[in-house]
Amino acid sequence: MNGLNQTVDAAAGRRAPMTAPAHEPKFQVIADRLREEILGGAYRPGSRLPTERDLARGCSVSISTVRRAVDDLVAESLVVRRQGSGTYVRTAAPDSTRPALIGVIVPHGTFYYPRVLRGIEDARAAIGARMHLACSDYRQDIEAKLVQEMLDARVDGLLIAPTLSGPEPAGAYLRRLSELPVPAVLMERRGGTLDDPTEHVCTHHEAGAYAAVRHLAALGHRNIGLALRSPSPTAAPVTSGYRQAVAEIDCPPTEFRGLLEEWGPATADRCLQHLLTAGCTAALCFGDRQAGLLVSAARRIGLRIPADLALVAYDDEIADIPEVPLTAVSPPKRLIGHTAAELLFQRLKQPDLARRQILLRPDITVRKSCGAG
Repeated sequence: MNGLNQTVDAAAGRRAPMTAPAHEPKFQVIADRLREEILGGAYRPGSRLPTERDLARGCSVSISTVRRAVDDLVAESLVVRRQGSGTYVRTAAPDSTRPALIGVIVPHGTFYYPRVLRGIEDARAAIGARMHLACSDYRQDIEAKLVQEMLDARVDGLLIAPTLSGPEPAGAYLRRLSELPVPAVLMERRGGTLDDPTEHVCTHHEAGAYAAVRHLAALGHRNIGLALRSPSPTAAPVTSGYRQAVAEIDCPPTEFRGLLEEWGPATADRCLQHLLTAGCTAALCFGDRQAGLLVSAARRIGLRIPADLALVAYDDEIADIPEVPLTAVSPPKRLIGHTAAELLFQRLKQPDLARRQILLRPDITVRKSCGAG
């Protein structure tokens, strides 16, 4: 993970206790020492300083004293505070004589992400920035190499849809991305805790699943199931939104989870039987392909969609292709890319902006599979 571990961690604990001349405030001594270390190259541009607590402990002073010292360096534009992440040595502003260069890393370019990339392209073209695009194939090791290559190519910032299912736990991996020496905005990935350090733009998948269940409930269904493919970073928020919605309409939860690589006609048959045994008259299905397989499974046993089982798919990539066109939750993919790119360009101009975490609500595209209209 060399490409994601560029932060310099100075050993504050090894500093000699600070002794300030009687005429010089302690905070000024600390500011002078840090300034000297930064200008002397002990901290590279983009690297993170030790925490104020560690600096205070290492210098045998109070945290408030260290905070005043860091405030001075912020005022001098030597360092920048990133809310929730730490204090970083300021990188040089992008050369105004050349267009900004952004690195873009997505899992692949053939499903879901083409529309995200079009949104990025819209924003990029509007300001004349340049773009370096690469695909990770859902592999953290490839992703880390790509990040390092882009840093070596001196990109000004990164847009990345990171792979969270890998050898490194998602939380630790996201924190590494938040500590890169250039600004990074994540797309369609976020941490699941309140201390998520990343800046990101994501579909509000909980809201999408919730809206799908409420849509089916409005059509009269009171026993609504959930069919999932896993592993997927989207499965957990979809499940959360589904559970909240069925609890509100006093609907018994019925969930079926199949491994992504196993989802085929046999898995669809088992899923359908699971839903029918539970008495479901409708289901939310993540994603389009799995919903299409359920349509075929229903036909094999003589059930009609939507008369006997109403379906709402999730993703709206190929939802209009099955023999019964699928009503689908439609994430705002193009807007995700456009918003993430604009956020990154703003960050490049104003490094001190508060960290932003943006959720965009998806729409529901109504077709024939749910029985509406």
